[in-house]
Amino acid sequence: MTELISIVIAEDDPKIAEIQRRFIDKIEGFDVVGIAHDLDDARDLLDVFQPQLLLLDNQFPKGTGLELLRELRAKSAHTDVILVTAAKEVETLRTAMHNGIFDYILKPVVFERLKTSLNQYSTHIQKLANMDSLIQSQVDGLLASGVKEKSEPYSPRLPKGIDAITLNKIREVLSAPTIALNAEQVGQQIGASRTTARRYLEYMVGRDELCAEVAYGSVGRPERRYHKP
Repeated sequence: MTELISIVIAEDDPKIAEIQRRFIDKIEGFDVVGIAHDLDDARDLLDVFQPQLLLLDNQFPKGTGLELLRELRAKSAHTDVILVTAAKEVETLRTAMHNGIFDYILKPVVFERLKTSLNQYSTHIQKLANMDSLIQSQVDGLLASGVKEKSEPYSPRLPKGIDAITLNKIREVLSAPTIALNAEQVGQQIGASRTTARRYLEYMVGRDELCAEVAYGSVGRPERRYHKP
């Protein structure tokens, strides 16, 4: 039986941390061994469990995730890091990349985006584990900057439950940057249920085709509205 990949979640918002934990529970091959809501607790969990992977927020009441990331790299810790943050500043991304993150995920976290990242990480470490020595083609396959011998056309495979026809209908509905609709409104325009529309919309958010923002209605109930970036 394949050993599970251990994960620590460092996220100051307990609700967001719980969402991430539930997402990870649905993805085969991973085990959340601890959740920290501040940087001191994160350091303790890292010291005790020495997980393979850390899902790290950036903004904490005292300090930032980038500070913890620098600490890990300074002491040559073997824990890999995926930064999960609302920070959209290019400098934050640049600093994170300089300190060796595996991936950078923007909030709000979408299940499909997180699943893709974790599966890529699992594949990455399996390839490393199976290597005895290096050849250039293997290195190129592991590193994002690797040079390919020939360029291949980009043809993404749609996940189960997503079809191209419905996807294009939603693209047409939300074609203008000024349009912001909730899942129910989109469903009405394409002739689908709210649940179906929501699945497609969240998929598109995960691919950076759309942005999602929380809006509060007259009765105070929050809803997600979707629009083009």
